[in-house]
Amino acid sequence: MDPRSFEPIPAERAREIAERLHGEAFVRWLGLRFEEIRLGYARLRLAHRAELNQGGGVVHGGAIASAIDTAVIGAILSMLPERPRLLATIDLHVHFLDAVSDEDVVAEARVRRRGKAVVFVEIDARTAAGREIAHGEVACRISI
Repeated sequence: MDPRSFEPIPAERAREIAERLHGEAFVRWLGLRFEEIRLGYARLRLAHRAELNQGGGVVHGGAIASAIDTAVIGAILSMLPERPRLLATIDLHVHFLDAVSDEDVVAEARVRRRGKAVVFVEIDARTAAGREIAHGEVACRISI
């Protein structure tokens, strides 16, 4: 995904979205940080740390799925003038393509289709070096 293919949003709005999501306890605990938010697009980083590893020494799939699900929220909020009353994941599919250990994970989300009540988003997750590790498809219900 080339972020430049997505229209920029005002820097203040991108900062507001990132700060609001960074303020959530689970997002902070996982160590998720938004790096870029554009119209219909968001990229975030899951910083590697040993606490996120499963017994086999690789990053737990649940941590990767959470990064995917959180990236979606940034992409959706970028398209709305303000936070909706309801924004909830109603369907989440993650295809794990490879394991990752001792590396950050970068998830890039793009809104594929937005309806009145449901938004469909595609997400690619890679290592910081660019190796593809997961692909996600998420549907979220929104109420403005």
